[in-house]
Amino acid sequence: MSKTTESVIKHADGIHRCFWCGTDPVYVAYHDDEWGVPEYDSRALFEKLLLDGFQAGLSWITILRKRDAFREAFDGFEPEIMARYNARKLASLMKNEGIVRNKLKVEASVTNAQAYLALSEHQDFSTYLWNFIGDGPLQHRFRSRKDVPAATPLAETISKDLKKRGFRFCGPTIVYAFMQACGLVNDHMVTCHRHGAHIDSKRPT
Repeated sequence: MSKTTESVIKHADGIHRCFWCGTDPVYVAYHDDEWGVPEYDSRALFEKLLLDGFQAGLSWITILRKRDAFREAFDGFEPEIMARYNARKLASLMKNEGIVRNKLKVEASVTNAQAYLALSEHQDFSTYLWNFIGDGPLQHRFRSRKDVPAATPLAETISKDLKKRGFRFCGPTIVYAFMQACGLVNDHMVTCHRHGAHIDSKRPT
């Protein structure tokens, strides 16, 4: 049995985890191994931003369970390949039951790949994003789910800049969820066992 509080869930193994991961093994593993780990790989950041866009209006666990199918359908989220998708490829994606078949989101994935490549002519995507943050993840000390914002002024700033560069499905709420997942901010609850895992993390030089 697990015990739920305002901020964490105490699992049968005695470990406290953030409230949102529940007890689903897939979600628990994602929480423990991925969420909030600082990501510095440009392609991995691009993938996560797109998946967060696909999540809009859905639960993240839905996307997480479809992630392997997404990766296969979208050629490993390689921007160079995705930027060249034609109408035939888009039609095949819309028939793929393994992914979220939303026409606007599928079409936006091509636009986003093109925007990514255009940005990358000047600087890599990782550097671009982390320049908004600084030398390491922004450290928060949330104690209750009520403390966690849906978005922040910084997320709004990044969202506006992404849109200016041609990215779509990157509103402030999506961007903030992306920042949390990729460790640009540390939003693990203070009482979660993962809160201190990257508290001293610094950007690679």
